[in-house]
Amino acid sequence: MLSRTADCLYWMARYTERAENTARMLDVNHQTSLLPQPAEFLEQSWKKLLTISKLEDAFLSKYDVINRENVLDFMIYETSNPSSIVSCLFAARENARVIRGKITSEVWETQNTTWLELQRILEARHQADPSRLLEWVKHRCHLFRGVLYGTMLKNEAFYFINVGTLLERADNTARILQTKYEDQAAIKVLSPNKKSDDGADGDFFDFYHWAALLRSVSAFEIYRQIYSDQVTPKQVAQLLIFNRQMPRSLVCCVNELIPLISEVKNQQSKEIERLLGKLKASLEYSDIDEVFEQGLEEYIEAFLERINHIADEFSSAYLIPLAVA
Repeated sequence: MLSRTADCLYWMARYTERAENTARMLDVNHQTSLLPQPAEFLEQSWKKLLTISKLEDAFLSKYDVINRENVLDFMIYETSNPSSIVSCLFAARENARVIRGKITSEVWETQNTTWLELQRILEARHQADPSRLLEWVKHRCHLFRGVLYGTMLKNEAFYFINVGTLLERADNTARILQTKYEDQAAIKVLSPNKKSDDGADGDFFDFYHWAALLRSVSAFEIYRQIYSDQVTPKQVAQLLIFNRQMPRSLVCCVNELIPLISEVKNQQSKEIERLLGKLKASLEYSDIDEVFEQGLEEYIEAFLERINHIADEFSSAYLIPLAVA
């Protein structure tokens, strides 16, 4: 397969997954911002959302105040922001247009219809309900994957699309966990009178904080099925890092990447397989107590470095070099 084609398949999937993940984070932040809470924490939570995507500087170059209205505007509509939902859905549709011959007509029509419907939403953006819009984005991304699995041959094109999806998903789950854990630490600083040692003390705000994190990755009901008790930081981290059955966990993403790389094997893929194998082993032979002994932030930071290194190696082996693209 030509690098140009592989590049478009890969990025179509990554941008679609990114749009969905952005919608998930914004929706949860929007809902939790309506809860009674310290004003300082409210600003912190919107600031952290920008930090996840490393967009704080870009945001502050356009807006003076970090608040709900400005962050929603920047993360949903701003076309100069490459990670905004509008930018991601546009990029996904453009990549799909270039490789129409490699995807089914149903996949193309799904991407194209999403973009056309978004244009109508943009015309009435000031009347748009953020929650309904974000729910619509999640629904359209679910539809894309459903059509993909229901109509595509399990061939190279399918594998490149799934590699893009899983790399983006692993990166995003790790960033959400890292950022929300830092948020929880900020709560303790800003609200020292609220007792919260390991989150198991029934503190009202801690519960909603961790529940929001779980909802942002569609894991709240899964958590209830598995643990059936209080929402604690350690169990949330356990689920999102080590649970092999959880679709957005780090170990699940890495495990599913390995056979995909094997399907598109070439002379340069050996290094990617080696890196993925080491990452899988480190996930499977660690446990949550070791993670908290090391420090969750440090553990997630190390994971992000490793998964992004794998993404770089994949780009070098199969895709168009950034300088050329």
